[in-house]
Formats: sequence, structure tokens, C-alpha cells
Amino acid sequence: MGSVSRIDSKPHAVCIAYPAQGHITPMLKLAKLLHNKGFHITFVNTEYNHRRFLRSRGPDSLKGLPSFRFETIPDGLPQDPDDHADVTQDVRSLCESTRTTCSPHFKKLISKLNSDGGVPPVTCIVSDSIMSFSADAAEEFGIPLVMFWTASACGFVCYMHYHKLVQKGLIPFKDMSYVTNGYLETTLDWVPGIKEIRLRDMPSFLRTTDLKDIMLDFFIGECARAHKASAIVMNTFDALEHDVLEACSSIHNMPPIYPIGPLNFQLNHFNNEHLNKISSNLWREDLECLEWLDKQEPNSVVYVNFGSITTMTNENLIEFAWGLANSNKKFFWVIRPDLVAGEIAVLPPEFLEVTKIRGMLANWCPQEQVLAHPSIGVFLTHSGWNSTLESVCGGVPMICWPFFAEQQTNCRFCNKEWGNGLEIEHVSREKIESLVRESMDGEKGQDMRQNALQWKKLAKDAASAPHGSSFQNLENVLHQVLLNNFTTTK
Repeated sequence: MGSVSRIDSKPHAVCIAYPAQGHITPMLKLAKLLHNKGFHITFVNTEYNHRRFLRSRGPDSLKGLPSFRFETIPDGLPQDPDDHADVTQDVRSLCESTRTTCSPHFKKLISKLNSDGGVPPVTCIVSDSIMSFSADAAEEFGIPLVMFWTASACGFVCYMHYHKLVQKGLIPFKDMSYVTNGYLETTLDWVPGIKEIRLRDMPSFLRTTDLKDIMLDFFIGECARAHKASAIVMNTFDALEHDVLEACSSIHNMPPIYPIGPLNFQLNHFNNEHLNKISSNLWREDLECLEWLDKQEPNSVVYVNFGSITTMTNENLIEFAWGLANSNKKFFWVIRPDLVAGEIAVLPPEFLEVTKIRGMLANWCPQEQVLAHPSIGVFLTHSGWNSTLESVCGGVPMICWPFFAEQQTNCRFCNKEWGNGLEIEHVSREKIESLVRESMDGEKGQDMRQNALQWKKLAKDAASAPHGSSFQNLENVLHQVLLNNFTTTK
């Protein structure tokens, strides 16, 4: 872009993520990429998460750089500034609140940035796709809006067809017995880009008897506003989700879609020491786990992490624990304090005694580094998209226990399409032990590992300069969309 000194000589992207860990992480990666491409960045957190960052990362963690700044807006939920709970807010309440209260605060922030002589005027918005109120601001200020779908493309195409499920009378359910009476095994053969998919593999918010259920209504509404974007970017790559990406692009009124992932591989093209220090984790990371992993044999450790939102019953926790213990495999298990719904997660003392030599426990960890570690043999996961893609990048096969949202869809693709995952349909210690042994020692496990390594290679190829598909897509969205307003107004 050349070396220029005027304060308005940089394009200025305002990046806003949905306020949960799994959305903030990829948005921060994308913001760093744009900064490395010459953009001034304003990264917008909610006030609640801003306080969490300061607690987990330290009081100087969000000072950023002169050209990479952090701002906040309220999320609309009642808050106690003295509340130091490190938990993800209730997703249903958060969805309802963000879509109804955030728009004026976001517009006010952009006005403030535009009147601040110390930063360039805002030239574009990069918004989480489920923060579509950002479209109102883009329209008001006459600037391009790129929506970032932080989940999988297969999840996206399924959400985009929620309204068809309603039209066909498949949802809402007549009563909640439909969850257990076999109805979820109903197979759909009309979802574009997917040969056939069971209702149980569709994003889980369809499991309701109420057409106005907050989550069902929220996703139908957010998908209907996708056409307001100038473009949509996704943290995936063409080889992994080719058919569904083509299907997404063919949906009526859909803006151009650019798969630009894996973002962590895209970031490998840069080594910005200052940016590298800015992290997205809302919990304190336990770095001792990396030293422990260094002492283990290659492919010998089961890594267990159910993400930032998943909760389970105490009974499930105990079954997972004894399944791991009975497998006789080494394991590294991340257990958030709020993993068990409504109470503190406590493992049986007998389990801790039996596994003390071959087990490692932590509250949180730097997952990308863990999944890239040669000692990891398999990943027991909730199938969130960040975890799934990080596992793909690490060449690590998965044992999948999806919790909610499109995690069910990701699990189905790991199992049926990509051949790098096994599904836990029912939690029992016997089932967990069996799947761990099969994935680590069995023939199926060997096939999964080979497939996982092949996907890792294809992921690297996609992000490689200058001809990788994702590398080129990022260049295209930069020059065709994000820089369009900037260059035409200079």
C-alpha cells in the first residue's frame, strides 16, 4: 500500500464479534490478518467480556497498538460491574438482547470514531453474521459490510433452510416426545449440497414446540438479513466443504461468499510480535500442559475439551472419567469450573488416584498449540467449529460429542463425509472406553488418522501463497469489497 503519513491514509475496519469465546477467537484472527494487510482496526467487545479479558489476560492486555484498538458497547443485559464470574452468558438471553438493543450503541461508536482525529475514518465493517444489526450502521454510514460466518459452511446451509422446515411442517414439534420417539431420525434429501441428513444432524435449535422460540426465531431472522452484506466470509476452505459452499452461493439473494480459512494458517504468513501478544482467551490458560505433553510419546495422549459453552450432568462427567480411566490411555482433560450444569465440576477421588500418573487436568489451555503437539493421538470434542478446524489443522482425528447448535452438523460431516471422526451417541463408560481404544489402536482409528493428515495437507494448501484458494479469496474480498469504499473516496 505504500508508506504514507496522513491519519486518513489507512483503511479502517471496525470488527465486531458475537460475545462468546467461539466467535471472538476467529474474529480476532481475521482482525489481525486485516491489520497485517494495512488496515487500522477497531475491535469491539461487549463491556461484560471486556472485564473478563482484563481479568484473564491482565490490565494491559487490551491496550493494543496505535493502529489496533479495542472499544466496547453494552450488550443490553442487566449487569453487576462487581460480578467476577468467568462464565459465558446465557445464549438465549444474549441473542435476544443483542438483536434488540445493540444497534444504536454500535452506530454511536462509529460516529465517535469518525469524529476522532486520532484515527482514520471508518471505511468498512466486519461483523459476525449473527450480529446483523451491523447492517443498519453500514447503510447509515454508506460503507461496505462483510459478514463473518464463524461456524461451518455445512451449518450455514442448514440454518438457511430452517424456514423450509417450517414451511414443510417438519418443525416446530407437536410435543417434546419427538426428541425421543425416533422422529429425529427423519431423513431430508432436499438440503442443497448435502446428499441426505437426519433431523438430528441439523442445528439443534429446531428442537422446539414453539415457532417463536428465541433461538429458532433468531436464526431464521439473522439468515434472512444475510443479503444485506456486501460479502460473506467463512473460516473454512473449498476442499473441505466444496459442495455446501457451492450450495450456499446459489441461495437466492445471497451476496458473494469467500471461504478464507483456516485463518490460523493464513496468519502464519506474518510474524507480528506485538499482535501475537494479543490473545482471545477469556479464561486464564494453563501453560504447564505443554511441558507435560513434551514428555509423552507421539500419538499417545487423548485430549479432552468440550469448549466454552457445553455443560453436562454430573453423571455424564463420571462416565467420561471412568471411560478414560478404563481405556488405560494417557489423557489431558480441560475441565471448566462450570462444565457441570448448576454446580462445580468435581471428579471422583478414586478416578484421580487411579489416573494420577497418566492424566493431566487443567481449567483452560492454548488449544491450537495442544492440537498441533505431536503427542496428541485423538481429540474428544464437542464439535464446535473452532475445535473441529483446529483439529483438522493439527491432523488429529476426533471423537465427537456434540452439545448444541450446528455442532451436530459438524459431527455428522466428520463421521460421514470427512472420515476423521467417530460419534458418541450415548454416554457410558463402556462406550467411551471402546471409542478411545478404537481411535487410538484400531483399524478404524488408523483410517481416521490417515484422513486427518490428508485434510491437514489440504488445509495448508488452501492457505498457501500465492495460489491457495483461501489465500486468493482473502485477496479478492480485500480488493473487491473491503477496500472498494476506501479507494473510490481517495
